[in-house]
Amino acid sequence: MFRRYLHGEKLKFTPERAMILDAVLRKNTLFEAEQLAIDLRQLGHRVSRATVYRTLAHLQDAGILKQVFFDNKQSYYETIAGRQAYDYLICVDSGQVIEFSSEKLRRLCEEICAEHGFEPLSHQFHIFGMSPQSRARGGKGGISGKDVGSDKPGKPSSSTSR
Repeated sequence: MFRRYLHGEKLKFTPERAMILDAVLRKNTLFEAEQLAIDLRQLGHRVSRATVYRTLAHLQDAGILKQVFFDNKQSYYETIAGRQAYDYLICVDSGQVIEFSSEKLRRLCEEICAEHGFEPLSHQFHIFGMSPQSRARGGKGGISGKDVGSDKPGKPSSSTSR
């Protein structure tokens, strides 16, 4: 799929692109481009941030990934090729992100699209609110300085449910 896309764009399937593709396909949850670059360097691969970002853009265009925005500060990536789509509950106080999948929501999306003669390719559904933990702590409803999706700044949340 990626090779076909690159060939159509008259681009080469380089060893760096192959390495990034392999790393992306191994991801099971949301990830940040910066963290992917750090992970690759820690594995001993020499790859620039620019190459990572350009390759992620190509992977998006090829339909292998999608970019997910929860706020204006940070974007995440999610591998979608051959995988079930997930939607998100986002706590506006703590930044916790919970992935979920709903057959009811998928059917509703299809029904809405059919009503409008629209052919769906993908969807993103984000619910912003307060988690039970934030409500119990008396959270105020604004991001508390942490990156969305983080238990710690710069780290993807480990609280995902599928």
